[in-house]
Amino acid sequence: MSSGVRSRGYLRVLAEPRFRVLFGSTVLSIAAQTLRILALSVLVFAATGSALLAALAFGSGFLPQVFGAALLGSLADRVRPRPLIAVGNLFECVTGLALALGHLPVWGDLLLVAIGAVVTPVCLGGSGRLVAEVLTGDDYVLGRSLNSMAASAAQLAGLAGGGLAIGVLGAQGALLISAGAYFVATAWVRFGLPDLPKPAPADGSLVRHSIAGHRALLADPVIRALLLAQWLPPALVTGAESLLVPYAAGRGYPASAGGLLLACLPVGMLVGDVVAARLLAPATRERLLVAFVVLLGAPLVLLAAPLPPTIAGVALVCSGAGFAYGLSVQRRFRDAVPPDRRGQAFGLLSTGLMTCQGLGPALCGGLSTVVAAPVLIAAAGVATVLMGLTMRRLATSSAS
Repeated sequence: MSSGVRSRGYLRVLAEPRFRVLFGSTVLSIAAQTLRILALSVLVFAATGSALLAALAFGSGFLPQVFGAALLGSLADRVRPRPLIAVGNLFECVTGLALALGHLPVWGDLLLVAIGAVVTPVCLGGSGRLVAEVLTGDDYVLGRSLNSMAASAAQLAGLAGGGLAIGVLGAQGALLISAGAYFVATAWVRFGLPDLPKPAPADGSLVRHSIAGHRALLADPVIRALLLAQWLPPALVTGAESLLVPYAAGRGYPASAGGLLLACLPVGMLVGDVVAARLLAPATRERLLVAFVVLLGAPLVLLAAPLPPTIAGVALVCSGAGFAYGLSVQRRFRDAVPPDRRGQAFGLLSTGLMTCQGLGPALCGGLSTVVAAPVLIAAAGVATVLMGLTMRRLATSSAS
């Protein structure tokens, strides 16, 4: 399929008004979240001088999402997406204002962020449900590709802009900017997003319905395999990524090399998504699932050797391109999930992905006290390749 046809596909996806508004507001909220996390970490470290508390501030918005998904996940299928997403962004706006102006103790700041994180999977589920409803076929894959690329770009922009904002306005000023961005996202969704019809009422309490929904999703062998396929390889690669700074130091690279190596993976992700979405037909993309996962892991194995910094960077760009494997399973995941569970399924997918990406660095960080960083990075690459080889049946059935 030609590049021009794929480009028109992107334009066709962006022409859908609900997706366009959701796409723009989501990019804005991701940049705002990245800015807030960075500013809060700086604020906590300045107040306490504790690297541990600063790290907790950085991660306090992730782990509580597990509880939100488990106990409230079905809310994404019981409430219309527009009010759900708008209220979620508004809550984040209010949280940002409280962090900037409330002068709370550190534990209060961490608790406030954790409470906000509980509702994040519900909002992500509502957003995923809306995208699945308004985009069909390969347009859905193109939409997810755009979201993935924009999320990476928004995170980089949030980090770069965050450093500038903190330097000029201080951490509290950066938190106010983050709150303002969330307010704009709230208004954008509330007044610019056409809504879906109200879902049919569900039986039982919210918590009971959420737990039963997760049991049903995880009991389905196809859905379970598709979830694990989207969770585990990123966990391994993120674990390897977390060791790149000590890896660069151990190799004797220049002081700036650690940050440059960290930037190589997201660059590769952007390149891989563009190539896979624009140049490959849907059936070809799905048949290449195993090849993409092998590409994700194999370059990491090369880092066991004492490579020059430039070659190590090229290997990491190639590894990042392997993340395009996600486009090979996303359409099938959408089609496999029952329509009345889509919101909960996408919330579970997002929460599981963030949780696994948090556990990967924790595991690799713990092992790094007894195993050298190059060996751990290579081991993560080998494990990723082996995991890709186990997906042959999934790739065959996806393309059939």
